[in-house]
Amino acid sequence: MAAIELKGLTKVYPGGVKALDSLDLSIPDGEFFALLGPSGCGKTTLLRTIAGLETATGGNVVIGDRDVTGVQPGGRDIAMVFQDYALFPHMDVTENISYPLRIKKVAKAQRQAKAGEVGARLGLEQLMDRRPGQLSGGQQQRVALARVMATQAKAFLFDEPLSNLDARLRLEARTFLKKLQRELGVTTVFVTHDQAEALAMADRMAVMEAGHIRQIGTPSEVFQRPANTFVASFIGSTPMNLLDAVVRGDTLEVAGCEVPVPALAAGLLTDGEKIVYGVRPEYMTYTDEPADGSLSGEVIIVENLGASHLVTLEVAGVLVQAVVPEGREPALGDRGHAVPRGDRALAYRDGELVSA
Repeated sequence: MAAIELKGLTKVYPGGVKALDSLDLSIPDGEFFALLGPSGCGKTTLLRTIAGLETATGGNVVIGDRDVTGVQPGGRDIAMVFQDYALFPHMDVTENISYPLRIKKVAKAQRQAKAGEVGARLGLEQLMDRRPGQLSGGQQQRVALARVMATQAKAFLFDEPLSNLDARLRLEARTFLKKLQRELGVTTVFVTHDQAEALAMADRMAVMEAGHIRQIGTPSEVFQRPANTFVASFIGSTPMNLLDAVVRGDTLEVAGCEVPVPALAAGLLTDGEKIVYGVRPEYMTYTDEPADGSLSGEVIIVENLGASHLVTLEVAGVLVQAVVPEGREPALGDRGHAVPRGDRALAYRDGELVSA
């Protein structure tokens, strides 16, 4: 196994488009690391540059104790699973799994034995004679994983490998993939635009925007304490409430209401200062009766999330959202009150988190 380290990594395409801008990143040996961001942010370019499929314009890629910046993909001792799995349609499952070993000139008997061993581990033993066109999406994905495992590479690179699966299979596949990675202990870099996948699977994650890494941390750190308003607005199945606020001593004036200064920003704000107040809908308590420190307004939207409801209040022309448990949702037109948790509320100055 091997750690991955990127030092000042830059990628500029013809025409001056800078896909990666002097990135520094260290991924420890055995970690499951997710690259997350919107389309066009550079995450796939970063993965392909680690793999050697893209040539770095500047900086270095180090895998283990070896600088592989100028090394061809086949010499980097990594394995990659693509979004479309890249299986050979004219080969059966055994041949697809063993193909990387064939390239390394491993004897046929050995590579077939290895393919059978890995295939059995992934529940493919009854499918070894079939071709990709005879397999379901989930089965094809397992063949792609088996091919990666057969290489016994130092690092695995995954480029949105679950995006072609339906919703139910995606849930099953991400559980299976995380369990498999923990058993193997292989350093893994996983690219996704699906934040639920990143939050559920990663040991740590990086959120990217326009060729820059905007935050690195554990899923809990990134969810609970977004480092800037970009991450705050991007992460979360329901968007964070990001509201203009003015500091009034120990309180904030938000949409004509008064709320306490967030605990993380206590003593760090200046009276009269304009900031952005952030709190996730999950950290808002909805009440029918007025309460101290609440944001009060008319209920204009109620969205069913299954076991809960997302309630949108219009507070002095500003929209504020709160998650309400099933059975306690209000009716449209009700006057409601959303009370933020002080220990989960955040303050942003010039787009950056205010914290000691």
